[in-house]
Amino acid sequence: MADDKQQGLHSPFRRKLLMGMAAIPAMTMLPRTSFAQAPATSAVNTTGLAVTDTEVTVGILHSVTGTMAISETGSVQAEKLAIEQINAAGGVLGRKIKFVQEDGASDWPTFAEKAKKLLVNDKCAAVMGCWTSASRKAVLPVFEQYNGMLYYPTFYEGLEQSKNVIYTGQEATQQIIAGLDWVNKTKNAKSFYLLGSDYIWPRTSNKIARKHIEGHLQGCKVVGEEYFPLGHTQFNSVINKIKLTKPDVIYAIIVGGSNVAFYKQLKAAGIDLSKQTLLTISVTEDEIDGIGGENIAGAYACMKYFQSLDNPNNKKFVADFKKMWGEKTVIGDVTQAAYLGPWLWKLTVEKAGSFDVDKIAAASPGVEFKGAPEGYVRIHENHHLWSKTRVGKAKADGQYELVYETADLVEPDPFPKGYQ
Repeated sequence: MADDKQQGLHSPFRRKLLMGMAAIPAMTMLPRTSFAQAPATSAVNTTGLAVTDTEVTVGILHSVTGTMAISETGSVQAEKLAIEQINAAGGVLGRKIKFVQEDGASDWPTFAEKAKKLLVNDKCAAVMGCWTSASRKAVLPVFEQYNGMLYYPTFYEGLEQSKNVIYTGQEATQQIIAGLDWVNKTKNAKSFYLLGSDYIWPRTSNKIARKHIEGHLQGCKVVGEEYFPLGHTQFNSVINKIKLTKPDVIYAIIVGGSNVAFYKQLKAAGIDLSKQTLLTISVTEDEIDGIGGENIAGAYACMKYFQSLDNPNNKKFVADFKKMWGEKTVIGDVTQAAYLGPWLWKLTVEKAGSFDVDKIAAASPGVEFKGAPEGYVRIHENHHLWSKTRVGKAKADGQYELVYETADLVEPDPFPKGYQ
């Protein structure tokens, strides 16, 4: 669904991806284990998946073309890094991971078609994929029909739970509600202007945001709410409305390449984000790489991960990521959550002692990954992750500076009472 203009906008990201594919990753500090001690295939694969005595095949399904390529390229890179590291450490049940990659092309029917191909033709033991809720909703019936397992990395609106999905990003209570509580308390924010791209996630997220603002935050109100097609690039009209209404907070859930135009036009219109509070739950460091740090400096983002997090896991992850994909690459929230997918799958397979999807689904609750860049994470019974909520402030260098984080892990609740 990309036109020539979009192709030109995103071609640097596709070039970056292709360059990285050709690179030879140099993993550091990873033990190399023999693949010889593998349990019998007949014992660990009873449902006809693509598992041999030496290999297991997984799928990677993201947009590397179209308007979402700016966001999803990092997910592909992170999943390939994780696979390389797992293989270097001995694989999964003594088997090396190989992958089949498909391009969802920023088109939801294409995602469904490619998902069926990965499950039915390629018989992938698991698939790491999707970004938008629209793409996830498109593939969900396919995964449930053919009993596949999807590891989905994006923060999303919640209101969903499936045996066939592990949600490695945050849901609404961990991000939307927590972020609004933070900005209300720290900025004394009372009025909000809601913006979003025109599809499932932004509309549902803003529905939850409106309910929280008007029903749970004392004296607060929504003064505007507007949506724009994916790939939209003309925001001057809504920026003029924002200047007239003067909201305490611009609450922005715009995705993909549209962010480049939106933030550049905000700055051109004289809106200073060091004075006008803007809170986003969609712009990660990946998007800032395209937007330009100077155009978004001062904005706040509520997510669970920032590249600047100061912990040993993250320092090693960032170093390994840049070694594989180039020193100038940046890592955002969804990229990190995508990295968790292959690792959580490996740990669950080993807990279950099987590649069978039903056994993976049953074994997932309680699986923990102590090496997560964001810090310790654990899979909940509802197939979402316990994780911390964080707020970062964008700097001109393209990084978010951590300004707030919860003391403890936040329990995921995809069906919060009163928000459905």
